[in-house]
Amino acid sequence: MKILIVYASHEGQTAKIAHEMAGALRSKGLAVDASRVQDAPDPASYDAVVVGSPIHLGKHDPTVAEWVKCHVDGVKSSRGAFFSVSLAAASQDPAEREEAQRIARDFLSELGWQPDLVASFAGALAYSQYGWIKRILMRRIAAKEGGDTDPTHDYEYTDWKSVIDFAEHVAQTA
Repeated sequence: MKILIVYASHEGQTAKIAHEMAGALRSKGLAVDASRVQDAPDPASYDAVVVGSPIHLGKHDPTVAEWVKCHVDGVKSSRGAFFSVSLAAASQDPAEREEAQRIARDFLSELGWQPDLVASFAGALAYSQYGWIKRILMRRIAAKEGGDTDPTHDYEYTDWKSVIDFAEHVAQTA
């Protein structure tokens, strides 16, 4: 069984999640390649494809959409999974979490792709990675949510057990 994990990552959390999944799948004896979308190979020679994208400003990364469109036959012909990463997935407000899931469903619908598995994971506040404008914006959003606002620290909200569980489901369906 050969699995390809393709992802876009802006501040590194989606990459971290993708590589955690890859490690979990390898521990099950599966052959896994994890690749940034810019360097991703053709998925035609893989049995399963997992695609991951962060959500920024209410949208998934356009390079992920372009990669899926470019490789639509290979993506659709193999077992598929998709995960998105956002701070909304960590929100205490169920409507915010549902919005993150709706964005993922709409993204996949626009691509005409119905993967076998879909997940939404909480990301991170990577203040150290932000420019000053984004840092101010993210502090305001975090304050509104009652979250962490000290820009001298980064904060990770990813539920790693959920990531491992998702990887195990990928292994079972691959």
